[in-house]
Amino acid sequence: MTRRPLSWGVWLLLGLTAAAVFAPLVAPYDPNASLDLIRLKSQPPSWAHPFGTDPYSRDVLSRVLYGTRVSVSFALLTVGLVIGIGTTYGAVMAFAPPLVSAVLQRTLDLLLAVPRLLIVLAVAGVAGPLSLSVLVLLTAGTGWYACARLVNDELVALGSREFTLAARAIGVPTGRLVVRHLLPHVAPTLMTLAAIAVAGTIGLEAGLSFLGLGIQPPTASWGNIIRDGAGLVQTQWWLTLFPSLAMLVPVLACNAVGDALRDRFASTHFGVAVASTGSSSALMRPPSVFRP
Repeated sequence: MTRRPLSWGVWLLLGLTAAAVFAPLVAPYDPNASLDLIRLKSQPPSWAHPFGTDPYSRDVLSRVLYGTRVSVSFALLTVGLVIGIGTTYGAVMAFAPPLVSAVLQRTLDLLLAVPRLLIVLAVAGVAGPLSLSVLVLLTAGTGWYACARLVNDELVALGSREFTLAARAIGVPTGRLVVRHLLPHVAPTLMTLAAIAVAGTIGLEAGLSFLGLGIQPPTASWGNIIRDGAGLVQTQWWLTLFPSLAMLVPVLACNAVGDALRDRFASTHFGVAVASTGSSSALMRPPSVFRP
């Protein structure tokens, strides 16, 4: 199996994280300050303003750097909640009594049947612009379903393995069995899911902010910076180009890291299966999140 390179995606993510953390030190101007509404309004890229200025004479480079903090922190908080909620629900569903497990399964099927974006748009449209904390809770509360299904599938498969049966035979409590012995086997799959989910969440936040339903001005986010130049693409192209390129970096990096992690873990599972059975037919199935 050919492994995808992991290093370049990791380096991109480290650089992006550094830009987010040190934005106050790196940004040349206050992202919300109007520098000069007469002379510096809608100026193209220059040495003084490498990404140009917007119609309010704000420096676009500074706003993109500060937008990195908002977009990345939003994605990390949301994905962290998604993994936590989904893992808990999936573990309970896998080891609950049959009747309770069936109810949880049907509830999850019902939730998966409703498009996530439809719920987010409906709530945001009715409630109006949402604060960052409410937006995180809303997107996390509608995004954990696939994670729960994945964890449930993996734990059910692990439940029939010899080491699980042996642990149950000697009386290991179910909670300890799940936390200490089974979830570590699911962790590689969750890492892959988290990397890909961060990319999707950044795009979701940018889309909501572009529509005016996400992060609200004057707070800078990539989506509302692009929105500022949406009707000015032909004359002020820098307002959409640079924040779009900035948004593309973490999306590509996270997808690359996710693909590389999946290949590495799949290769490891393949080697273990062949070594233990003497046949490649025992190849561990890929994580269910990647199946159509």
